[in-house]
Order: sequence, then structure tokens, then C-alpha cells
Amino acid sequence: MKPETRKRPSGCPIAFGLDIFGDRWTLLIIREIMLRGKRTYSEFLQAEEGIATNILVDRLKQLESDGIVEKSRDPENRRSFLYTLTQKGRDLAPILLEIIIWSGTHDDRPNASHDVLDKIRHDRKAFEAQLRSV
Repeated sequence: MKPETRKRPSGCPIAFGLDIFGDRWTLLIIREIMLRGKRTYSEFLQAEEGIATNILVDRLKQLESDGIVEKSRDPENRRSFLYTLTQKGRDLAPILLEIIIWSGTHDDRPNASHDVLDKIRHDRKAFEAQLRSV
């Protein structure tokens, strides 16, 4: 469904944002591109959270429809596609940073990863600039 045809009964900006990127898988795909440099369908499937193929296809189509990612043919393998963030997608960098900071502050599980949080705390502006350049 095209974003302009979706019914949005509320003018609330939080509701709008959640309509676009408010489920677990959408933000994890954006994370894979932004933080881990992944660009192909098969690379997304390798994410540690284990996304199902049908969900991955759906979210990639939705991200493309919403103008968050662009899909193009891989010049090295014409049977494959590359997914890259648009400017609209790169503009999600501060949101991802805030989620990382909040999670790193409050996630006290023994397996919680804090390496990215340490990088953000060391030089937030440089880290955000790096995310936006992907």
C-alpha cells in the first residue's frame, strides 16, 4: 500500500512515525544497513534475530514504498539487488542513536551489547555522521 493512500486517523507525529518504522523488523533492517553495512537480501537473512523470509520481503517492499530504502541491481551480480538508505532513511540516524543510548542505559542483561553505546558516548557527532553517510 502506498504511504499516501494509508488511512491515518490521527495527525499525531508519533503515530505517523510508528506507521512507517514502528515494528521490530523494520528498525532491525535499517540497523543492518546503517550499523552493519548490509545491503542484500541474503545478508539481511543472516541477522542474529532470524527474520523469516516472508517478513523480510514484506518489510523491504514497505521500506521501498515509504521512500526509506532504494532497491537497485547489484552491478556485480545482476540477479541480486542492493538496498541502500535514501536521505529519508539516513534521517533516522538520530532515532537509532537514541534507542541505542536508552537501551544501553537500561538493558542489564548479561549478554547486552554496549560496544556501540561506548562509541556513541565517545564521539556522538562523528558516529551520527558515519551513520548518515551509509
